[in-house]
Amino acid sequence: MRPASPAWSRLGEHLRETQIIGSIQSTLYWDQNTRMPSAGAAWRGEQLSLLATQLHARQSSIQYADLVHAAREEWNQQTEAADRAARGRNLDLLEQDLHRQQSLDPALVAALASAKASGYNQWQQARSASDFSQFAPALQRLIHLRQEQARQLAEPRSCWETLAQPFEPDLSLQRLQEVFAPLRQALPELLAETNGSPRSRTASWDLPETAQQQLCDDLLNSWGRDSSITCVARSPHPFSITLGPADYRITTRVVKGQPLSCFLATAHEWGHSLYEQGLPDQSHQWFAWPLGQATSMAVHESQSLFWENRVARSRAFAGQWWSPFAAMGAPVQNAEGLWRALNPLAPGLNRVEADELSYGLHILIRTDLEIALLEQGLEVADLPAEWNRRYGELLGVTPANDAEGCLQDVHWSEGLFGYFPSYLLGHLISAQLCEAMTSDIGAPEDHVARGDVTPLLAWLRRHVHPVGRALNAEDLVQQVTGRPLDSTAFLQHLRNKVQSLLAT
Repeated sequence: MRPASPAWSRLGEHLRETQIIGSIQSTLYWDQNTRMPSAGAAWRGEQLSLLATQLHARQSSIQYADLVHAAREEWNQQTEAADRAARGRNLDLLEQDLHRQQSLDPALVAALASAKASGYNQWQQARSASDFSQFAPALQRLIHLRQEQARQLAEPRSCWETLAQPFEPDLSLQRLQEVFAPLRQALPELLAETNGSPRSRTASWDLPETAQQQLCDDLLNSWGRDSSITCVARSPHPFSITLGPADYRITTRVVKGQPLSCFLATAHEWGHSLYEQGLPDQSHQWFAWPLGQATSMAVHESQSLFWENRVARSRAFAGQWWSPFAAMGAPVQNAEGLWRALNPLAPGLNRVEADELSYGLHILIRTDLEIALLEQGLEVADLPAEWNRRYGELLGVTPANDAEGCLQDVHWSEGLFGYFPSYLLGHLISAQLCEAMTSDIGAPEDHVARGDVTPLLAWLRRHVHPVGRALNAEDLVQQVTGRPLDSTAFLQHLRNKVQSLLAT
C-alpha cells in the first residue's frame, strides 16, 4: 500500500478519535445490559445523551466536512493509486453519512439517545411485570422520534425504509417484499406438514446453570476462542458487541426449562463475534473506516445463523456432542436424541427459542407490525392484541401474557425499527452461502463430523468476512454464489430438515 497522503491521514485521525468516543458509548451500552442496576438508568440516559450529542457534532461539523472534502480532492488527483477504488468507496460512504448527520437536529439526536436508554429500562420493568402499559409511553415516544428522524433525513424512501438503511443499505420495501413473498406462502405450508407429528417445545429435562455454562465454555474453546480478546456475560437478551480492535464481547442467558437455549444462543452470538474478528484490518480500513465495518446486519446474521443452525443444530454436531451433554447430566442416550432436542420443529411463542421452520414467521410478524406502527397508523395501545392475533393465525399459538408476546424482544425499546428483517434475510444468505461453500470445500456437516470446523471458518474468512462494506449484501451474495439472493436454497434446506425430522 502506498504511504498515506496528508489529507487522508488527517481524516483517519479524526475518524479514529470518533470511533474511540463511539466505543465508550458501546461500553456504557454493554454495562447497561449486563451489570448496571436499574436505578442507574436515568444517569445512564444522561451519559449516553451527552456522548450521542458529541458524536453527532463531530460527524456533522464543518471541520469534519472539510477533512472529507480535502481527502476527496486528493483522491481525484491520485489516479494511479493501487488502492484508489477502496479509498473511493470509503469516501463515498463517509460522504453519505456526513450528509445524513448534517440533516439531523442535534436536539433530536440527544432526545433519541435519552429515549433509548429510558425505553430499555422501562421495557425491562414492563417485561418483568408482564404489563405492556408500562412500556407503551416509551414506545410511543421512540416511534415519534424515529418518524421525525426520517422526516429530517428527507430521503426518497418511506419512513420504514429510511430507518432500515443503517442495517440494510439500499434495501427497499419493494425488494424486501419480493424476497419474502415465497416465504409467506411456503412457511405456513411446511408448518402444516408437521401438525400431524406434534412435539413439545419444552424439554422434559433441565441442566444446572453451572453445567450449561461449562458446555458453553467447551463449545467456544472448541471453536477457537481466544480468551485474551473475548468476554462472555449474561443479559436479558443475548447480543454481540465489539468495543475495540481487540475487545469482542458476547452475552447469553439461561432459560429455565430450556437447557439448550443458552448453548444455542452462545453459538449464535459467537458467529457474530467471529465475523467481527474477521473484518478487514488493513491500516486504511482498520476499525474506524467504513470498509472495516460489517457489510450489513443481514450478512452479520447470516454468520451467526450459520454457526447456530448449520453447525450446532446439525446431525453431525450432535454426534460429537451428545456424550459431553450426557456427562453433564442430560438424559440423552445417543446422537439422535440430542439432535432431535436441538431441532424441536414445533411452533412456539418465543423468537429466540424458535426452530428453523417457524423462525421466519416470527420475523414476518414483527416486520409487518413495525411497518404498521410507523407508516400505517397502528396504535401503540393496539399492539398486544394485534400481535396475539397474528400469532394465532400464523403459528397457532397465543401468548398468555405480554412478556410472552410483544414484550419479548429488546429491539423496539432501543428504537431499532428496520432491524428485524435482517434475521430472515440472514437465513436466506446463510443458506445460499452454504451452497457455495459445499460446492467449494464439501458439505459443512462433513467437516463437523470429522470434528474440525477450521475449514468452514477459513472459507468464510476468504469469501465473506474481508469484504466489509466494499459491497452491499446482495452484491456480496452475487459475487460469492454467482446468482442473486432468493429463497430457493433456504426453502430446500427447510424441506430437507422437515423430511429428516419427521422420518421415523
